[in-house]
Amino acid sequence: MQEETFYSVRMRASMNGAHEDGGKHISGGERLIPFHEMERTVNALLEKGLSHSRGKPDFMHIQFEEVHEPIKTIQPLPVHTNEVSSPEAGQKLARLLLEREGVPPEAIEKAYEQIPEWSGVRGAVLFDIHSGKRMDQTKAKGVRVSRMDWPDDNFKKWALRCHVPSNSRIKEALALASKVSRHPAAVAELCWSDDPDYITGYVAGKKMGYQRITAMKEYGTEEGCRIFFIDGSKGVNTYIHELEKQPILIEWEEDHDS
Repeated sequence: MQEETFYSVRMRASMNGAHEDGGKHISGGERLIPFHEMERTVNALLEKGLSHSRGKPDFMHIQFEEVHEPIKTIQPLPVHTNEVSSPEAGQKLARLLLEREGVPPEAIEKAYEQIPEWSGVRGAVLFDIHSGKRMDQTKAKGVRVSRMDWPDDNFKKWALRCHVPSNSRIKEALALASKVSRHPAAVAELCWSDDPDYITGYVAGKKMGYQRITAMKEYGTEEGCRIFFIDGSKGVNTYIHELEKQPILIEWEEDHDS
């Protein structure tokens, strides 16, 4: 896997101009692929950006670049699905899971108070569990996790074994969460989509794995959330650099599954 040249492919789409000009974020995508998959991947990202339920974009940027850093392979986080009856029940469970993973209750409360003002952030917010403050300086851009992927054949084997739908949404979210959780600074992740048609979200961390929660918001709501709860004493800048630059491939092995 390491001997072949890989490429980082990224897409972002917006409405009413580019993101940096105040345009509304519509869709984004990240892939890490060998060159022979380039045409298929670019076409898939193009289709994703053009057919999103958040609206019709009038700006889209697709780029690719050769990856020179060694690619690390990691296992996906273990997955559990939590069925809940309402978004209120989902959010209550999310807070409980964050606390179990090591986020202090007061830090959870401070983060939740600021979620409405972070709803327009395109990437992730890094939130220190000790100071109760946002640690990244990226404003509306957020920290964008990049250079990660999960080869389709391996993902489909995992999905079949774990009785999980083999759709691209789960593959992309779990690949991202698995990369995010591996750094010493990472404590937990809280996420739900800005897609108005998708209400499932998750809490993820090293100890509990990837905990899907079937309702985290009401249908039709476009406000999403992605917060990385971190230990700010363990190298925030190196964590951000790894999230953005370190190439990661998920490679599930049944012997390592828990």
